[in-house]
Amino acid sequence: MPKINGNEIRPGNVLEHNDSLWLAVKVGHVKPGKGGAFAQVEMKNLRNGSKLNERFRAADKVERVRLEQKDQQFLYESNDMLVFMDMDTYEQVELPVDILGERRAFLQDGMMVVIEYHEAEALSATLPQKVTCKVAETEPAVKGQTAAKSFKPATLDNGIKVMVPPFIGQDEDIIVDTISMEYSERA
Repeated sequence: MPKINGNEIRPGNVLEHNDSLWLAVKVGHVKPGKGGAFAQVEMKNLRNGSKLNERFRAADKVERVRLEQKDQQFLYESNDMLVFMDMDTYEQVELPVDILGERRAFLQDGMMVVIEYHEAEALSATLPQKVTCKVAETEPAVKGQTAAKSFKPATLDNGIKVMVPPFIGQDEDIIVDTISMEYSERA
């Protein structure tokens, strides 16, 4: 695995540090008036979710890890575990329900999800960026309210609440961005 200097760390990099795998969440470069410059890195442990703030000087060497990404199909949920299947080998992998966090509500049967692996250990799962959902409940449109760019609250069939334009009605399909968890467009 390649070693990089402390000042080359970027957000999104996966690092091996203290015998564990860490995701660099935020990176700030600090140049104090006295002493050498350093990178202040906020990291999240990929195995247990704990957070760590660490300083890396330019001379510090840190191991950058490349994760293998595989598209896998969501099959079902069982005993607080999500079961995914590799479409090439038909192997199944179980991941804890909390690996998706609040985005778990967007997971649908048969959905293709990107799972990241490090040496055959599944570490994370990423949903598609856009998902189609049905509006379960929303207020009716008020006439004349469409002139200005306004939004109204809506509850989706998966229980998530989003703000939608006034022309969206109940039982309509909309496309939601799973990263920002906001309305994207009409389906």
